[in-house]
Amino acid sequence: MTVVTVGVHIVDVLARPVESIPAGQDTHLLEQIRITAAGAAAGTAVTLAKIGVPVASMGAVGDDELGDFLLMIMERRGVDVSGVVRRPGEQTAASILPIRPDGGRPSFHVPGANLGLATADLDADRLTGAKVVHLGGMDVTWGLHDPAFFALLDKAREGGTTVTLDLLSNMPDLMPGVRAFLPHVDYLLPNEEQALMLSGAATPEEAAAALLAEGPKGVIVTLGADGSLVATAAGVTRVPALDVPVVDTTGCGDAYCAGFAAGLLHGRDVLGAARLGTAVAARVAGGLGSDAGLAGFVPGDAGQDA
Repeated sequence: MTVVTVGVHIVDVLARPVESIPAGQDTHLLEQIRITAAGAAAGTAVTLAKIGVPVASMGAVGDDELGDFLLMIMERRGVDVSGVVRRPGEQTAASILPIRPDGGRPSFHVPGANLGLATADLDADRLTGAKVVHLGGMDVTWGLHDPAFFALLDKAREGGTTVTLDLLSNMPDLMPGVRAFLPHVDYLLPNEEQALMLSGAATPEEAAAALLAEGPKGVIVTLGADGSLVATAAGVTRVPALDVPVVDTTGCGDAYCAGFAAGLLHGRDVLGAARLGTAVAARVAGGLGSDAGLAGFVPGDAGQDA
């Protein structure tokens, strides 16, 4: 496969617009409810498949109905899920997201089988043979905080694989473990809050510089409506967000990562890949769920990433 995503697989149940939780047994009528394949590995894989990039995903789900659904919808979108293991007796990770009218997304979450994903669950040959490996949610896949997994990443990179890393949570207690991955990846793509927590810095620019010094070739900090910040040895550049109506921000970070990986595969430099990530994220923000708004999006087409 051109890309292999490794890490968090989640079923999202989304509803919009939600202004409040009904009291007692009251009912609020909504415009839309969807169930999607999401998570920093699964969501990125689905987006890659929808924009035409061959992709396989590796992770862990429960041997339950949610797991059945997650694998079915990923396969239907074109993702190779043969590397996703089933855990008897465990629940597939899932979230309920009541989407606010402004696109904000509070969540109720069960971590489920993601927590136990281990190096032994992964197809090492497929991972080292990929052009890009995207690590999604290493802050919560504790079984991959493993010297054997770091050695596998190093072997892949020595063979020409590019490794990118995104996070899932904004929980301070989970950030220190992520830093062990930094010498073993090429590009780190945290959001602003994660970057500040990881580095202890006061600004995104300072955070990117501090994280860059720990090993990656590039640090790309996503800033929501303010776009993103790209830091490499050549300097720091701001990439503006596109001005689009926002329906739901769920999955925008995953979509950015997918676009960034697709850009690298299409021979773009880091800034060009970041601009493509921006364009893919903008499409997803215009609909409900992590796979929204991508019909007809082709990364190589002129004007798709203006």
